[in-house]
Amino acid sequence: MNTATELRIVRGSKHHLFDLVDRAIAVIRAIALPSFVQLVLRIALAVPFWRSGILKWSGFLQLNDTAVLLFSDEFKLHLPGGPYSFPAPEAMAFMSGSVEILAPIFLVLGLATRFTALALLVMTGIVELTVPDGWPIHITWAAMALCIMAWGPGGLSLDYGVQKVVRIDRP
Repeated sequence: MNTATELRIVRGSKHHLFDLVDRAIAVIRAIALPSFVQLVLRIALAVPFWRSGILKWSGFLQLNDTAVLLFSDEFKLHLPGGPYSFPAPEAMAFMSGSVEILAPIFLVLGLATRFTALALLVMTGIVELTVPDGWPIHITWAAMALCIMAWGPGGLSLDYGVQKVVRIDRP
């Protein structure tokens, strides 16, 4: 075989390899449609907050004793100068429990999604200050919240539907 033939074979092999890569990428794109990925991301961020929230309540607007105890004894802000207790553990437990129930509902529905993700990002920052050893999990929550804030809820959301209706009605 001469050099020109060998070169054609190599070029043909590269072309074939690039075609295979392009086909694989097309399959991946078909599986990971942006709207679907955004929905999964919203659900993934909602789950840990929902699970934490339902553990704080013993009935409608009734915090359980454990939730208040955690905020008065365990959850302390680790700021320069030492750990500090929250200023009204009952109020903090109520606010935390409320956000942990409402925000996941809003996220899954895709309603006020970017604002909800911002609220959970702030809450994640507070959680990190109170439980600094949990940073490997907290950074994933922060990353998910930031992604939702940056790219929005996607097409499978109430925000998307509301946006479509509002834009249609504009003159």
